[in-house]
Amino acid sequence: MVATHWDEVVTALGYEHLRRYDLRHTGLTWMADASVPVHVLRGIAGHGFLKTTQRYLHSDSSTVFAAGESLTAYLQTPRVPDGSQHRSM
Repeated sequence: MVATHWDEVVTALGYEHLRRYDLRHTGLTWMADASVPVHVLRGIAGHGFLKTTQRYLHSDSSTVFAAGESLTAYLQTPRVPDGSQHRSM
């Protein structure tokens, strides 16, 4: 895709440093933060390898913290010997 007026638009907005490539990284990261599965992101980005997509993602500290909180909640859920969750009635 050729954005023929990119330079003019970003200059007029005062964002001369902004590159289309940066928007690609940001968009993929926001979608990952919104829980879009990484294999779907790979398809959106058109990457051949999952590792390439993973290099694009730059989660912020709140996302990493939330993942830790989710793991803590999961690990604190009582389990029965077969590994399934025990549900109290």
